Amino acid sequence: MRIGIPGAETFQRGSLKALILTVLLSVFMFQLLRTVGLRAFSMASETYMSGTHSAAFVTCPNDTVAKDLARGIVERKLAACVNIVPAIKSVYEWQGKIEEDNEVLLMIKTRSSKVPALAEYVRSNHPYEVAEVISLPIDQGNPPYLKWIGDVVPE
Repeated sequence: MRIGIPGAETFQRGSLKALILTVLLSVFMFQLLRTVGLRAFSMASETYMSGTHSAAFVTCPNDTVAKDLARGIVERKLAACVNIVPAIKSVYEWQGKIEEDNEVLLMIKTRSSKVPALAEYVRSNHPYEVAEVISLPIDQGNPPYLKWIGDVVPE
């Protein structure tokens, strides 16, 4: 039986385990720190002025009209993205009567400066006598997404 200081072989095995553990932790931590750092840099380096972009809303009588309008809007660079929300129920007054219809909603992301051209395009291509085109300025959002809208939709 040996009593006293561990031998060189024990130190070598312990050092090898510590080295492997250090390398593995370094690899995993590097990826984590890199991801967090890139996200922080992306958010900090992008600047956005509130109201530069808008979210516009248009109701459509059916999916076909919605898809045609959405495609035309994006092709003409009047918006970066149009979401088509199916199966909404609208209750409204029209010509003195309360109406209730199934409709499809377009959620449109664009530059605020493009809203007049967007509204004109919708009025010219929409089957409704009075097409709904309303917009709200975007106050805040994911900076890279807002930058993308600006990159896709020219001023």
